[in-house]
Amino acid sequence: MSNGTFHHYFVPDGDYEDNDDPEKCQMLFKMTDERKCGLDEDQDAVIRDDFTIIKRQIEDSARVLEGIGKSISYDLDGEDSYGKYLRRETAQISEAFTNSEKSLLELEVKFKQSQESELKEEHRLNEDFLNMIVHTRDVLKDTVDISLGLKDKHELLSLIIRSHGTRLSRLKNEYMKF
Repeated sequence: MSNGTFHHYFVPDGDYEDNDDPEKCQMLFKMTDERKCGLDEDQDAVIRDDFTIIKRQIEDSARVLEGIGKSISYDLDGEDSYGKYLRRETAQISEAFTNSEKSLLELEVKFKQSQESELKEEHRLNEDFLNMIVHTRDVLKDTVDISLGLKDKHELLSLIIRSHGTRLSRLKNEYMKF
């Protein structure tokens, strides 16, 4: 980053905002150094400081590059190139969609079979119920016929018993008169 005065600064977190204070950043080098090279101790200290700054910059760059390399290796998940990684991911996604489509088709078949089975069961229950109703009606009709027959026989027996009772009474009266 530059603050506009040809002084360049290193941003430690790598995320520079226009409102960041350049004083918080470490100065790497000056573009406008008017001093001439000399052999005095002051100059040696400046050169030593510059080398220290460059060494730190190289170390920071090495760490950044190492982090980028690790990030890329994690992103590529062991593949040699991003294209191979994308092809593998696409194949996996395609396989997942194919498997889910197969599962959906299986579920649809099972659902249809279940509906057909329920429909057949319902028809069978309806037929059984209708058969029981028809059988009950037939049994009731037979019972009514038998009941009518028994009623007729009851009336016949009642007539026979009255007739026999009347006859016995007459016989008894005749027998008692003698």
